Order: sequence, then structure tokens, then C-alpha cells
Amino acid sequence: MRQSSSAANLHENLLARLAVLCVTVCNVMNRNTAPSHDLADLGELEGDVLLIIWRRGPVTADQVREALERPLKDSTVRTVLRRLEEKGYLVHSVDDRRTFIYRSAESRQRVAARAAKRIVDWFCEGSVETMLVGMVDSKVLDRSELQRLADYIAAAQQADPSTEKEAQ
Repeated sequence: MRQSSSAANLHENLLARLAVLCVTVCNVMNRNTAPSHDLADLGELEGDVLLIIWRRGPVTADQVREALERPLKDSTVRTVLRRLEEKGYLVHSVDDRRTFIYRSAESRQRVAARAAKRIVDWFCEGSVETMLVGMVDSKVLDRSELQRLADYIAAAQQADPSTEKEAQ
């Protein structure tokens, strides 16, 4: 299904907000809710590096170091990249000059969706509705975003009627 530009922007905006919400909320948890790494396991620098790679696409360690808003040693940046790779967030290839090129292992949207699912499962007993009501009550989502989200859902249901849940 092709998304309109505004629907895609809304989708990305919501997922980014959910990822931030997950990092904020999940930091109080004592354990991961799934065997894979959780965004809450990331330190501030790791999160900054991951955001750079999601925004820019494939990068070298030098490009990451230059994009960071603080001076860091080359070895520090390479250690962070290696740790993100060990956690499954990044993969690398080697170019003809033996330079490591890092890219994300998964899209930002997929990681954010997984984080949102953990929030829904952990705090809302699996109810997306409960989470969305909480986001509305907390003024995370405003009326216009809710309308765009409703339009996006309606378009998705028209394109694929199997996505519509039966009334409970």
C-alpha cells in the first residue's frame, strides 16, 4: 500500500514519539520484556549515534564523530558503533579501502513499533486503545493528529479489508 506524504509523516512522527516515550517509560523497568535488546538499554551516546545513522543512512565512524555535537575520540565512537552492532541495531560492510560502513539493521519505524508493542504489552495489558487514550489524555496527540491517524487507518482498511479487526 502506498502512503500519502502526510500519512507517512504522521506515521513516522507517531513512531518517533512512541520511541521517545518507550525510552522514557522503559527506563524504570527492571528487565527487558523480550529477548532482543530494548531501546531502554541504550545509553545517551548510543541513542544519538543510532539517530544519526537513521537520518543519514550508511556512514563511516568518522562521519558519525563529525555529526555528533560533542568532541569525542575516534576510539570512543568506534566502541559505540561496535556495541550497537553487538546489540543488533547496526551492521557493517567494508569498502575497498577497508573502511567500515555502518548502516541500521532495522528501520527506525520497525524498532519504534517493537518498542511501542513492549509498552502496550507491559503497561496496557496488550490494549493499543488504552495506550492511545493515555496519549490523548497526556496531550501527546492532538485532534489534528488523531484525525490524520483515523484517515490513515481508514485508507489502510480500504486497501486491505483483512486489517480491520472484528468488533469485540
